[in-house]
Amino acid sequence: MTLISVNTGRPRDVHVGGETVRTSIWKTPREGRVRAAGVNLDGDEQSDLSVHGGPYKAVYVYPSEHCAYWCDQLPGVDLRWGIFGENLTTEGLLEGDVYIGDRIRIGTAEFEVTQPRQPCFKLGIRFGREDMPKRFAASGRSGFYVAIIVEGDVGRGDRIQIAQRASSSVSVADIFAMRMGKDANPELLRRAASLGCLTPSWREHFRRRLR
Repeated sequence: MTLISVNTGRPRDVHVGGETVRTSIWKTPREGRVRAAGVNLDGDEQSDLSVHGGPYKAVYVYPSEHCAYWCDQLPGVDLRWGIFGENLTTEGLLEGDVYIGDRIRIGTAEFEVTQPRQPCFKLGIRFGREDMPKRFAASGRSGFYVAIIVEGDVGRGDRIQIAQRASSSVSVADIFAMRMGKDANPELLRRAASLGCLTPSWREHFRRRLR
């Protein structure tokens, strides 16, 4: 498993439909080593902390393997690394194989998987397509957020290791499918509702569904 690209970006104002939207979804690949500390990568910043960033969503990870699917779905679009707003573009780290609470070591930093990415309207702004959030959700190719557990630095080409597997957890793919759909396996739903490493708002969502 390998880190393909490290991508960061600062907030910018984008004019859409007569309105100004502040967003940090534009990310640029970085060369050299990048520090992961606190709730950010060095040089990265979130625009709306009510839905992005913070300790549970410090860094967004997206598998490079999904590029082939999106190339087919979006012919002619320049799918450069970082286009989905991801901080870390990876190889060998797919949603079906990664579990909430897994510890992942990259470079000298260590991260903990906290939730899939739930698409919002800013994804549509980035691609210039209002239907992009729906297409993203339907694809099941969510990527996932991680918290920074051990501060360190990361860089393109770093080896990725699963430092610790979460026991009795739920995969990122299953969590995403349950959140996006109406039906869910009751046992998976109970497990999701009890995951201490899952972002609190997601955990509460599953608890409400159980009730």
